[in-house]
Amino acid sequence: MAKKTDTPDKSGKMAVTAKGLRFMIAGLAVMAAGFLLLSGGGSEDPQVFNYAMFDFRRLVAAPIVIIAGIVLEVVAIMGKFKA
Repeated sequence: MAKKTDTPDKSGKMAVTAKGLRFMIAGLAVMAAGFLLLSGGGSEDPQVFNYAMFDFRRLVAAPIVIIAGIVLEVVAIMGKFKA
């Protein structure tokens, strides 16, 4: 009976393919765009309330874009791509 060893694969192949790496970079760019959408809306005077921080861009669009970037990262890591 053959003995199973836990040695790493020495074939020289990366765990993430080039296509997967491109998906990872795209996911990072999408998440960065989401965080840019989330930023801003500050007030010059702290005594004045600014309603701009509760607009559609910050409450809806930015979180959706960030989650889309996370989904792209998961696909890049877990997906099987042909080289």
